[in-house]
Amino acid sequence: MIRAISYNLRKHKAASELEALSHTPDLDVLCLQEAISTQLPEEIGNLHLADSTKNNRLGLAVYYRRDRYEHRKSQAFELKKSLHDRVFTPTTERLVGSQLVDRETGHELVVASFHAAPLTALNSLRRNQIKAAHGMLAELGAGAPMLMLGDYNYPLFKDGLTQRVNKTGYDLSLSDRTTYTNYKFFRGHFDFVTSQGFTIEGVETMPRGSSDHLPILVTASYGSTNTHKSTVSPAETFSN
Repeated sequence: MIRAISYNLRKHKAASELEALSHTPDLDVLCLQEAISTQLPEEIGNLHLADSTKNNRLGLAVYYRRDRYEHRKSQAFELKKSLHDRVFTPTTERLVGSQLVDRETGHELVVASFHAAPLTALNSLRRNQIKAAHGMLAELGAGAPMLMLGDYNYPLFKDGLTQRVNKTGYDLSLSDRTTYTNYKFFRGHFDFVTSQGFTIEGVETMPRGSSDHLPILVTASYGSTNTHKSTVSPAETFSN
């Protein structure tokens, strides 16, 4: 069993809440978005920084419980840019992944923090980013089970996204309650998880803090119930 939290810090404004979040019972992993990487500590509670993005004004990070997991390697990845990324808030890295080994079970796994293009971009671009991120993480972990948590910026048409994700062998799991309510016309589940090789036992929306996003807590076990087999290439599936 693994328990992981994802939290968009709203331009680092919610960073003061991380110490309290780290004391969530049996927490193994913490994935952050919109963090100022240079201001992140090496340790938060009993969680250790695996890696963070370096080239963004607002970046991503992955923390893990070092007494349970061995850290093999981490990498930040660039994804296809939106116009917003190029003009208003230059962003080059929208994914950071870490390969870990569970000391208790011997399982290898990959955990990742993901932040899709903002709502000014098209869903087709976000689908491209999700597809590319899955491929990059599969290479990083050599096919190990994968959890990708984060801010997907995909409040509408998630049924279609779920179908596309399933066809490429991945699961998409939403939390029990909405994670974002600030936009009048774009409320709903912005923050969720895609996975492969895991059974998602639950995704819980946690209490709201000072961010405009609510944290989510993912509980997963090794071994996926996903029986979907890809009959088309990932590129073809996500581009439709």
